Amino acid sequence: MLVRFWGTRGSLPVAQRAEAIRAKVVRALVAADGRRFASEDEAAAFAQENLDFATYGAFGGATSCVEVEGADEAFMICDMGSGLREFGIDAMRRCAGGHARTYHFFMSHMHWDHIMGFPFFAPAFDANATIVVHSGHADAEEALRRQQEEISFPVPFDWLRATFEFVQHKPGEVVEVDGVEVTLVVQHHSHDSYGYRFARHGRSVIYSTDSEHKLDNMDSEAAFESFFKDADLVICDTMYSLGDSVSLKQDWGHSSNIVAVDLCHAAHAKKLALFHHEPTYSDEDIARMHAETVRYEELVRAERPALEVICAYDGLEVTV
Repeated sequence: MLVRFWGTRGSLPVAQRAEAIRAKVVRALVAADGRRFASEDEAAAFAQENLDFATYGAFGGATSCVEVEGADEAFMICDMGSGLREFGIDAMRRCAGGHARTYHFFMSHMHWDHIMGFPFFAPAFDANATIVVHSGHADAEEALRRQQEEISFPVPFDWLRATFEFVQHKPGEVVEVDGVEVTLVVQHHSHDSYGYRFARHGRSVIYSTDSEHKLDNMDSEAAFESFFKDADLVICDTMYSLGDSVSLKQDWGHSSNIVAVDLCHAAHAKKLALFHHEPTYSDEDIARMHAETVRYEELVRAERPALEVICAYDGLEVTV
């Protein structure tokens, strides 16, 4: 399976301000220390080899949208955040090359940051496309239709030309979707959210965002350990620090990098992707949290196999 991250921020989209870009350029110039480069390719190679990611790159600003490539023919996408617009453009390109025009969406929940990309999803206007929306919620169709009422958006849902199907699933049941086994788990979040496990050919990917893990509810945590068990990749809500998640932002429906490491260790997962980044965090803040998470994993690993910790960014691809 191949996992593509089209949107990795939480709550609302963000854009780099001019002063943030300027600071990156300044750091890069200082690091170059008067070097001359014969081409842009040579300069790019220097940047990647000598600069930290927060300087030569960016974690991006689009909200949650993740593609899991591994089905027989169809597209499989987790959530419809603002990153969905870019995915839709790329999907149309692939469909022009012969890819099936079937889209299976797996919705964590229907809060706005997870559906706001849908009105700009180009394939929804394709009469030859089929869009299947999978959810644990009974009101998924209502949420998407309400978002496109005239008071909120100029294009009504009924003007869309694709064929739509809405499927509600129960937590714990295993369903097969175009050759991929999919399982849901209910998560602690306002109006509930759902995590997904995708499994095929002995490989598995977990998509678990907008989930608050309660230290005083260990029965629930044991269920997540089972759900994450032996996963090759766990995409996990790590929006807050542990201190924030248990104090200032308790009951806000999100979790921390520390809890994510602990759960993945207990489940013997192989790789953790930090996800749903706090919108007020700069690239430097996110990079710092990533480094702190890697260090924490090393300190508490004990006799366990190493857990690889990566930090998701818009445009990242991970082969599983």
